[in-house]
Amino acid sequence: MYKILLSGLLILSTVACKYPRYAADASAEKSNLTVGIVKSKIIERETTQEEIIKLFGSPNLISKNKANREVWSYNKMAVENRSGSTTFFAGRRASQSTSSTTFDLIITFDKDDIVSNYSVVSTTY
Repeated sequence: MYKILLSGLLILSTVACKYPRYAADASAEKSNLTVGIVKSKIIERETTQEEIIKLFGSPNLISKNKANREVWSYNKMAVENRSGSTTFFAGRRASQSTSSTTFDLIITFDKDDIVSNYSVVSTTY
């Protein structure tokens, strides 16, 4: 019985190490929604909706502005947790901090579905 239990735990630990702990984190790392990519790939009055879809995928939100032109919004958020410890005279003290980064891309298209303008807002707190 002991050998079976030990074998099961060994197999389980091997499988657990093989796969990422959080699948969402793995897909977030592959995102090409960055300020550098946006500035290098989007050209106002040239880039089409089809090219935007190929670059960034489907938008998070599609709306219309006052001029009845389509406006696409892309949003990305990342949270990083850090933990550690600090040594004081009387012993050790645990510390933890969290930082969040948000990225918003808003693209306005003209009547021919070509980018008329775009804006990027990136914040870290």
